[in-house]
Amino acid sequence: MSSSNGGGASTNGAARYQEDKVRVAIVGVGNCASAFVQGVEYYRNADPSQRVPGLMHVDLGGYHISDIEFTAAFDIDAKKVGKDLGQAIWAGQNNTIKFAKVPRKLGVPVSRGMTHDGLGKYLKEKIEKAPGETADIVQILKDTHTDVVVSYLPVGSEDATKWYVEQVLEAGCGFVNCIPVFIAREDYWNKRFKKAGLPIVGDDIKSQVGATIVHRTLARLFHDRGVKMMRTSQLNVGGNMDFYNMLERERLESKKISKTNAVTSIMGHELPADDVYIGPSDYIPWLTDRKWAHIRLEGQAFGDVPLNVEMKLEVWDSPNSAGIVIDAVRCCKLALNHGLGGQLDGPSSYLMKSPMHQRPDDLAHNATEDFIAKYARKPGTEPAPDRAKRPAKKSAAS
Repeated sequence: MSSSNGGGASTNGAARYQEDKVRVAIVGVGNCASAFVQGVEYYRNADPSQRVPGLMHVDLGGYHISDIEFTAAFDIDAKKVGKDLGQAIWAGQNNTIKFAKVPRKLGVPVSRGMTHDGLGKYLKEKIEKAPGETADIVQILKDTHTDVVVSYLPVGSEDATKWYVEQVLEAGCGFVNCIPVFIAREDYWNKRFKKAGLPIVGDDIKSQVGATIVHRTLARLFHDRGVKMMRTSQLNVGGNMDFYNMLERERLESKKISKTNAVTSIMGHELPADDVYIGPSDYIPWLTDRKWAHIRLEGQAFGDVPLNVEMKLEVWDSPNSAGIVIDAVRCCKLALNHGLGGQLDGPSSYLMKSPMHQRPDDLAHNATEDFIAKYARKPGTEPAPDRAKRPAKKSAAS
């Protein structure tokens, strides 16, 4: 997607590892994809010299948001497959807020993806699977010269995620894993990406200002100020297909692990399992893509006197995640430019709930800024060499 073509066909045909653009493919054209696509349009003309509301980086390492262009998309919904991405983001059960005008013709068709366990028993009630065979994912990613693949598969899609990861590795792309299927943090997959010289940011997107980051901040505040956390809970409700899918409790195991570990890992002490509950709670259709998070922390303060915090956070769930992905894909692009393989440790710890290495968010932020500064494009950078001439593979930097 490029402003120079007036919303027409994507510029497929550029050099495979060109440096001018961040070429992105999407797996799962749901609300999160809609917010991401809208965001690229909304901030296309953002001034990098200004602090722009809603963005952490207008320019990240030499890449403006307008440098992101979409190359391919995959889904299994009959109401989306075969449509242009500019139309599919409004189709089916998508119900996020519309905050940007997106051209109906982006020149990016939605191809038939792989199902595996991506369609749970509740989603089957709402979504009709598109007929036909799974598209040749690897060939499409190669033909469209995709740099980075973003996975927005439904929670619980363990088999589907691993299948797509294999396609990504074979196609030679970076990967952003937005869901709680553990890939980037696992030694097996990290070694696979290192060996391939391909970067990965994951796992499980940590929204810009969402329930997890707020809960983490409060938990760390208790620790830093000498208050011992005794019990805590986070109950989340929403009205999008993500919450509807998570009514199937069997699909929630990794999600609860991811959210719980994101909070408890920076508390400074361990809590008994019965004193922590963090996870999706219920589906309320009229909330649409809004999420309500009810957070409570019970602490032991000076003189063993009780200290309790209770709060409610309301967000539009998908735009909240898009503000993170828009940075994650650009971090992956910087890594591709330098031949970095494996988990990008700083960006993963700052942008994701379940990175390989948890650290307090201020340290994660600093590590990410250091990564961006180290690998930023220099003015007048020459186009990247082709794959055969790329720099020797390195492990991902902190």
